[in-house]
Amino acid sequence: MNIMLGRIFIIVFILLSLQASSQELKCQIQILSTQIQSSDKRIFETLRGAIYEFMNNRKWTNDVFKDTERIDCSILINITEWNMVDEFKGTIQVQSRRPIYNTSYDSRLINYVDNDFSFRYMENDPLEFSENAHLSNLTSVLAFYAYVFIGLDYDTFSPQGGNSYFQMAQGIVNNAQNASEKGWKAFESKTNRYWIAEGALNQIFRPYRECMYKYHRIGMDKMTEDVNSSRLTLLESLEQLEKVHLKQPLSFILRLFFDAKADEIVNVFLQANTSEKTRVVKLLKKINPANTSKYEKINNG
Repeated sequence: MNIMLGRIFIIVFILLSLQASSQELKCQIQILSTQIQSSDKRIFETLRGAIYEFMNNRKWTNDVFKDTERIDCSILINITEWNMVDEFKGTIQVQSRRPIYNTSYDSRLINYVDNDFSFRYMENDPLEFSENAHLSNLTSVLAFYAYVFIGLDYDTFSPQGGNSYFQMAQGIVNNAQNASEKGWKAFESKTNRYWIAEGALNQIFRPYRECMYKYHRIGMDKMTEDVNSSRLTLLESLEQLEKVHLKQPLSFILRLFFDAKADEIVNVFLQANTSEKTRVVKLLKKINPANTSKYEKINNG
């Protein structure tokens, strides 16, 4: 009897330990290869499985996550070139979402297509990653976006909460400065991984980080308690972004924000009073003119 109780205790302990150390990400992976002319595309399914394991089974933080707290995110890789051996080129689209308190709604935090994506991979090769070195462009890119997902999520729950994870992302950028693959260097583009990390940590963009917290935690999370007060909070949080616009007009970090948020903002303010509609549309047209046609729907709603 004592042996049996001991075994039960061990099993329960193991199960509780596994639950307590649940990984941070719940990441969906999809790989498209329609542009590849090959009768044997098994390698793409193997690659998808390897990336799924890498993103979902690795511990990215020291924090304890319940399974229900895992960050909902997705990666869509579109392979456009393959040398039929181990060299791949394509694009990688990343998205992450954050649940809104007391609702079934998920608010999108990022929706970005990275066009500078090339890597080497042999079927069944392990995906190796080091925080201290650029071992593989595939794992460096994946780890970079894993930390971005976590940093963005943490920023919405506490002011500047994602700092350490954006620093980890920036560390990956620094390790890749001598890499032959594109996407890591400041001079290559104004809209690449370098500038995502730079935008998250540069003090010029601090109002953006403050907006992320106020918009989600004080605004969206309290919509079910007082929709009018929460909507006003959202407007005030968006007005913080004007500080960024004045220093860095049409900055990449603002583009990232509105690529994820424009439709949501329109839906929220369709029911606002006339004064708030006028105020928010004037602001949005100024700081995000690319989506002017969307914002005009607010006044017409």
